[in-house]
Amino acid sequence: MTPTAAERNRPRWRSEEKLPGWVGAICLASLAFFIRRWHLGTPHQFSFDETYYAKDAWSLLNHGYVRAYVEDADKTILNGNVTGLWQDGPSMIVHPEVGKWLIAAGIKVFGMDPSGWRMASAVIGALMVLLMCRFVRRVTGSTVLGLVAGLLLSVDGLQLVLSRLALLDIFLAFFTLLGVHCVVADRQWLRDRLASGVGRPWWQAWWRPWLLAGGVAFGLACGTKWSAVYALAVFGLLAWLWSAGARRAFGQERPLLRSIFLDGIPAFIALIGVALVTYVATWTGWLMHADAYEVAFSNTQYTSYGGGKAWPTAQCPTPPTAECVPGEPDADGFGEVTQSLRSLWSYHQDVYTFHSHFLNDSTHIYASKPSTWLVMGRPVGVDAQTDIQPGAQGCDAPSGSTCIRQILLLGNPVIWWGGCLAMIASVLLWVGARDWRHGVAVAGLATTWLPWFLYDDRPIFFFYAITSLPFLVLSVVLAMGHLIGTSDVPTPRRTFGVVVAGSYTVLALVAFAWFWPIWTDVLLTKSEWDARIWLRRWI
Repeated sequence: MTPTAAERNRPRWRSEEKLPGWVGAICLASLAFFIRRWHLGTPHQFSFDETYYAKDAWSLLNHGYVRAYVEDADKTILNGNVTGLWQDGPSMIVHPEVGKWLIAAGIKVFGMDPSGWRMASAVIGALMVLLMCRFVRRVTGSTVLGLVAGLLLSVDGLQLVLSRLALLDIFLAFFTLLGVHCVVADRQWLRDRLASGVGRPWWQAWWRPWLLAGGVAFGLACGTKWSAVYALAVFGLLAWLWSAGARRAFGQERPLLRSIFLDGIPAFIALIGVALVTYVATWTGWLMHADAYEVAFSNTQYTSYGGGKAWPTAQCPTPPTAECVPGEPDADGFGEVTQSLRSLWSYHQDVYTFHSHFLNDSTHIYASKPSTWLVMGRPVGVDAQTDIQPGAQGCDAPSGSTCIRQILLLGNPVIWWGGCLAMIASVLLWVGARDWRHGVAVAGLATTWLPWFLYDDRPIFFFYAITSLPFLVLSVVLAMGHLIGTSDVPTPRRTFGVVVAGSYTVLALVAFAWFWPIWTDVLLTKSEWDARIWLRRWI
C-alpha cells in the first residue's frame, strides 16, 4: 500500500518498535542501579558537602523546614543518635529544597545513615541512565544509539560517584535532561500533528502537553539549583524557533507571525509560567514556616550588605533586641500568604547576595576554572585514606610502600575527552549543515557550562559539569551515527563506522573497570594508585 503524506512525514522515531528500546533501557538502568547501590554506605561518614544536605534533609523531613544544628552533630548521627541535635531556629540555606526533599525521601525509607541519605542519588542516577536512552533515541531515531548513550553515561565516573553521594548535582542533571527531553518531544509532537493536516482552532493549538511537562521538569531543576534557569531560557527559545521552522516546512503562510501567536505564547506559558509555579510550590515547607524566617533572618548581614535594609516583612523576636528593625505587622488569612511570598522574595535576595558577594574571597583546594572542566583538569577528592601500612586493612603493599583508599570525582577520560572532540564536530555540523540534532548537543553544553565563566572568581568545582555530560554523550553517539551511516546494506564505510564506534565503546568500558577503584574507595597499593593518576593535577 502506498503511504500517505502524513505517514511519509511521520517522525522516524515512531517507525521503530518501542518494546526492544524500553526493555534494553530498563535493563541498563537496572544494572546501573545495582552498581550504584553496591556498598553504598561506604565510607561510613559524611563525605564532602553531605554534611550539609543530609542534615538539612532530615530537618525538612521532621520539622518541615531546615533548622540549625549543634556542633559535632555529625559524630552523634554516625553513632546512631539523631535526637537533641536541632535547634529551634531556622538555618540559612543557600540552595533550593527539591534535592534535599529527595534525599529526605531516602532517609524516610532507609534511615538516617550513609546508605539512607545516599539512596535517592542512586535511584535518580539509575533513572538518568534510562532517561538518556530514551532521550537519545528520540533525537536520533535509533534504538541502538540510544542504548549506547545510556551505556556510556552509566560507565562515567563522575555520574557514578555523584549517584553514590548525597549532593544536589545529580538531581539537577536529571531534571535538566528531563526538561530538554520534553522540549525535543514537543518538537516531534508538533511536526506529527502538522503532518496530519487536520486544522484546529487556535485555543486547541495552544495545547502542548510536552511543553507543560517540560515546565514542571525545569521548575524542579531550578528548585534544585538556580543554574538550570539558563537551560530553561535557551531551550524555551529553541522550542519556539523549531515550531516556526515546522510551520514553514509544512507550507503554512506567514509561519513566523503565526508561530509567535500559536507557539511563542503557549511555549512561554507552558515552560516559563509552569516552571515558575512549580518552583514556588517546592518552597511550600518554607512558606508554611515563614514566620520563623521573618524573625531569624529579616535583619541579618545579607540584608544590610551594601547599605541594604531589613525585610519589609521583618518581625522581631520576643522580647525584641535593640538591633531589630520591625517591618509591617504580621498578617492573617490571605494576607499571610502574600506576606510569606514577599518574605520568600527577600530571602532569595539574601541568598543571591551570599552567592554574588560573600564567596568572592573564599578559596578551596579543589576549586577549578570552568575552562578546565571538559578536559577534567582538576577533579574533586571526596575522601582519601593515605599511608595505610602493610598488613592494615588487608594492605599487601611491599615493604617500604603503603596503600591508599580514595573516592575521586573524576569522569571517564574516554567519554570526556572523546566528547570534546565530538562536540567540535557538532558545532560545525549544526552551523554548516543546520542539523538540529547537533544543535541540541551544542545548546545543552552551552547552557550548562558557559554560564559558569561568569562566576569563576569564586570557588566552583568540576562536578558542576555533570549537567553537561549528557550533551557530550549525545554528541559522541551522533558522531557514531554519522560514521555508521543510514544504509542497512553492508559497505566499507559502514564496516569502518561500526568498528570505530564499537572500539570506542569497549575502550570506555575498559576505562571504567580501570578507574573503578578510585571511584569507589577500593584499597590500592601506592603503585596501583599512581598508575591511575594520569595527571599531576588529579592529586
